[in-house]
Amino acid sequence: MKLRAIITLTVYGILAAIASLWMAKQSYSWFPPEASAESKLIDDLFALFTGLGTFIYLGVIGPFFYSLIFHRAAKYDLSDGPAIEGNTWLEVIWTAVPLVLVISLALASYRTYNKMAIRGPMDLVHLHLPQLMETAYALPLDDTPQLQIQNALETAPVEHIDVTARQWAWIFRYPEQNVTSTELHLPVNRRARFTLHSEDVLHGFYIPAFRVEQYVVPNQDIDFEVTPIKTGTYRLRDSMYSGTYFAANQTDAVVQPVEEYRQWLAAAAAQTPTPAFNQAASEYARGQAQGGRAKENTAIKGWATIPPAPPPVTNYASKQVSNK
Repeated sequence: MKLRAIITLTVYGILAAIASLWMAKQSYSWFPPEASAESKLIDDLFALFTGLGTFIYLGVIGPFFYSLIFHRAAKYDLSDGPAIEGNTWLEVIWTAVPLVLVISLALASYRTYNKMAIRGPMDLVHLHLPQLMETAYALPLDDTPQLQIQNALETAPVEHIDVTARQWAWIFRYPEQNVTSTELHLPVNRRARFTLHSEDVLHGFYIPAFRVEQYVVPNQDIDFEVTPIKTGTYRLRDSMYSGTYFAANQTDAVVQPVEEYRQWLAAAAAQTPTPAFNQAASEYARGQAQGGRAKENTAIKGWATIPPAPPPVTNYASKQVSNK
């Protein structure tokens, strides 16, 4: 009987391990496309947590149902169960194993977080650690040889972009070309270094496809780096509640081939700066024109906090107004 239980639990453990590995692989499909080098780090960490969490869940629920089915008391059996005393080794094991797991996962999380070089709102120093970002390419992301990828990154120039967040707009300035835009454009396979500013309150610079989020803290200039690796259009959102219209404080992040990126910069530089459309400022102005009251069938709900900042003056404005 004891041997059968051991064999049963061993087989179940193998099946649980296989199911956990399968679930860890499936977790990669739960996210948006891996559009940055940093996204690979986050997805690997999440897959680790998913696989381990699945194994622990199955390891608990399996023996529970096994005991419920094969070791339940007979009907009308009201007698006490056998008196089983504590087992010192068992208690040591079920204390030590969770402790080791928690410490290991904490170290893995910290290592990933450190590689991504994210800074929180209490950090009062600039981040100038580009060597950390190279570790995001520890594994090849496609069929391209790893050495080729790393050599291209090391020789490619870094794109410097000033980012200003305010209630409620994103403003991107490319200082070398003196171009401003309400839409973020980035060259693929080149590290982008952002200098983040806030004109008013705490904002969150968040691009889900990049798996990066950085607090934008008032009265602080925060340097932040990311390396886009996949062309396409992704959404940049304000992840922090920054006031009445924070949900509309979003825009597109366009990752382009280098030549297209240069063409966009040249075309934007040739345009005369004009006030860009801003949904918050527009609806606030409409509300003011209506005497501060919302009419039926409009999106204006009233402004209980503060007026939005004036529309930003830029060379290039995002073509997508909102994403409600």
